[in-house]
Amino acid sequence: MTQAPVGKVSGNLPLPDRLLAVATRMFAEKGFENTSVQQIVNAAGVTKGAMYHYFGSKDDLLYEIYHRLLGLQMSRLEQIAGGSGTAEERLRDAAVDVLNTSFLYLDDFTVFFRSTHLLPRDRREAVRAERRRYHERFRTLVEEGQREGTFRTGTPADIAVHFFFGTVHQIGTWYRPGGRLKTAVISDHYVELFMNGLKD
Repeated sequence: MTQAPVGKVSGNLPLPDRLLAVATRMFAEKGFENTSVQQIVNAAGVTKGAMYHYFGSKDDLLYEIYHRLLGLQMSRLEQIAGGSGTAEERLRDAAVDVLNTSFLYLDDFTVFFRSTHLLPRDRREAVRAERRRYHERFRTLVEEGQREGTFRTGTPADIAVHFFFGTVHQIGTWYRPGGRLKTAVISDHYVELFMNGLKD
């Protein structure tokens, strides 16, 4: 099973998770290009040799951040999409989960959208393929609601899904923890705008 993104740095984490947690925090704060392997291992309190035992390069750390975040979100989406309830109910739950995981793993999320283009081409294409599978599974819920007559069919499901994820992907550019709006309130607004846009 794919592990969840590593979240906060803790000395109690297994070494690979600690390295990923430190790298995620530093990539989010300083940028991937401005963070060296030496800075990562110093902050994690390990040697370069220990890091290279688990990750062959800084690129490997970056890819694993993406892979874990996408794996977590895909696993949760499959559970929601395959669960009980109407298409509208399951789509709402899926949309809420997108926002919740984005806020919960904000550093991972920020790194994801700032630095994907810096991965080697094969890794970049692998990440895009994972994202595409996620979006396609999400889209099936919109299409199911359209077949049931719950959602209007005038707007193609692809457009609705791209619009929703496009707005979500902008969160990392403006949201700051501790701001005036709580994450639950922001999520509610995003989800309501999306769901209402699917109806006549």
